[in-house]
Amino acid sequence: MEGNDMSTIVQLNVPFRQHSKAARQAALLKTFATGRRSPEDVFWLKENAEMLNILESTGAALNPGTLDIFSVFYENIEQRMEFFPQYYRFLLSLCLDLEDLGMTGTKGAALSEWVARQGLPQAELSDLQRAEARRLCARRGVDPLPADEELDARLRSFAARTHTFAMPNKKAAYELTHIVFYLSEYGRKDPAICADAVSSLIFAGTLAFLEFNTDLLAEICLALRFAGQAPPEVWEIWLTQQIRTFSLDDSTGLQDDYHEYLMLNWFLSCAGRGGFGDYVPEGRLSFTRARPSSAPLRELSHCMYSMGAGRSADWGVMRGDVCAQLSQEAKAALIAAEASTDRFGAFFEGFARVGLRPAPELNA
Repeated sequence: MEGNDMSTIVQLNVPFRQHSKAARQAALLKTFATGRRSPEDVFWLKENAEMLNILESTGAALNPGTLDIFSVFYENIEQRMEFFPQYYRFLLSLCLDLEDLGMTGTKGAALSEWVARQGLPQAELSDLQRAEARRLCARRGVDPLPADEELDARLRSFAARTHTFAMPNKKAAYELTHIVFYLSEYGRKDPAICADAVSSLIFAGTLAFLEFNTDLLAEICLALRFAGQAPPEVWEIWLTQQIRTFSLDDSTGLQDDYHEYLMLNWFLSCAGRGGFGDYVPEGRLSFTRARPSSAPLRELSHCMYSMGAGRSADWGVMRGDVCAQLSQEAKAALIAAEASTDRFGAFFEGFARVGLRPAPELNA
């Protein structure tokens, strides 16, 4: 499979086809701000909040006038916040990032105070959402959750439960990356996570690598870097190759791969491997990724499940039998995953899932 052959991993130098990175980023901002959705669409808020967050967290130097496309939105943001408080995290994030990227104005401070007074973070059901709200308000010196002194401890406790991340669970894996994002302020400070939490990232990354999941693996590599850890080189080389699998075309279909595209370019920027190197066409742009034809993680899971009582948590014992049952592509991916980290044996112990079998004395 071209571009995803795990047996022939090579480093790719991403081409730059426009005259400046700032120009390409401006073209992408215009696409998300005016070319895909209406500002009344919640997905407009999501897409633009993600794009601006990447630019702000990477310290992008935008050309003068780039943010003018958001002038009307910024002018009316108080009315939007008042009428759509359920989207306050999107709206506050957009406001803060616009100001920090150079837009003239100081509305972010007043909006942060308003969010705290209204008690909006207390209406969240998730610690992760509360952490995001607190991190946003803290950018303007406001603490919306002064009584919740254990929030960080709960987040770190979740991250340190390694077995959670040795089994396929994308929701938990994405929450793990965002815990590191918020605790580290997107790489601006040490998130102070423990060695078990680092193992959790490695386990989740191993699954993402075996699934050829560009989006999640890019986030995991970012989280590792924000935590002061070096991601496995094999993962980063493979991610760098994946920029070739995307096409940017004028299309009416918006259920596309834009998020993968943004996460990959964010990773490339933070890893010093380029990023935002594609020419951005005019029009209602759609981001499409050529999908891999194989599914190593699915093959591996099916293989392990079919072994039944013969399954072992010892990778050394299982390696030969497992590899013999996989396709060449899946076997190459598995061998690359094994070689990428010295924690693969510990990962496999959780992935094998043999702990629920009743003890012999209970059967008797």
